[in-house]
Amino acid sequence: MSPVDSSHLFQRPRRLRRTETLRKMVRETILTVDDLIYPMFVMEGEKQKVEIPSMPGCYRYSLDLLIKEIAEVFELGINAVALFPVIPEDQKDDTGTESYNPKGLVQETVKAIKKAVPEIIVITDVALDPFTTHGHDGLVDENGTILNDPTVEVLVKMALSQAAAGTDFVAPSDMMDGRIGAIRKALDTEGYINVSILAYSAKYASAYYGPFRDALDSAPKFGDKKTYQMDAANSKEALKEVELDIAEGADIVMVKPALAYLDIVCQVKAATNLPVAAYNVSGEYAMIKAAAKNGWIDEKKVILETLTSMKRAGADLILTYFAKEVALMLL
Repeated sequence: MSPVDSSHLFQRPRRLRRTETLRKMVRETILTVDDLIYPMFVMEGEKQKVEIPSMPGCYRYSLDLLIKEIAEVFELGINAVALFPVIPEDQKDDTGTESYNPKGLVQETVKAIKKAVPEIIVITDVALDPFTTHGHDGLVDENGTILNDPTVEVLVKMALSQAAAGTDFVAPSDMMDGRIGAIRKALDTEGYINVSILAYSAKYASAYYGPFRDALDSAPKFGDKKTYQMDAANSKEALKEVELDIAEGADIVMVKPALAYLDIVCQVKAATNLPVAAYNVSGEYAMIKAAAKNGWIDEKKVILETLTSMKRAGADLILTYFAKEVALMLL
């Protein structure tokens, strides 16, 4: 076999892959702890830390232990947490009135975090599904239709109660039309001009949310969420949703889920100068954990590769249940 004539190869990309030092020097995308937001689950009680079966390594915390965990992750360099409440059944009703209770679980949690770890950024979810008996993100009429404008009125009350408690960001995740503008107007009118909005702008009706709904016991009791969350087949619609949220006053826009929607993250990043967040959701987390438990993948390498792919696609911020693990990896 005659040798290959390589005299024409003036460009040899492999030269820059020759050593680890070289690879680091020319690396295009760097994942850092500053990119991470840690979603956390809070429940009533004391000295409670309950693992979520479908999300190994993730827990529901009572407030006392949540504060301890938040102080620890802040020391690791995680700058922000996103709160999700586990609401007892006896506090749920058809209209989610507990969501804007000034002494509710979320409101009291925000106050406690801001007292204990004042510098950490607190992001609070604005959606009714944890608070409603039916598990939907909006109010429901007698025919089972999710009502848009009456829901927005409740979401405004919810956002204002969270702002009064001291949250840094309200994060509407419901996908009702017009809710960003209504919330921004209400916040400004009531003097909360410095409370920011992280908008779930392109939130898809995804099968990847299953473990999260287990964590909060918030799965819809009838039907699905396809009349208000986006169709997984659509991308142009995502850009329309983002454009509307920006016009209505969003400070950060988000794509959810992340891993199966990296094309959407990329398109959104190209379409706006606002920071873009991606949510590495519970199903994505659970799949990696399950595969690692079975010895099918190298867990650490797959976690880092997965989150790096989100940043490479254009995400400036990543909400991920891996945040604490990654922070420890990056020390």
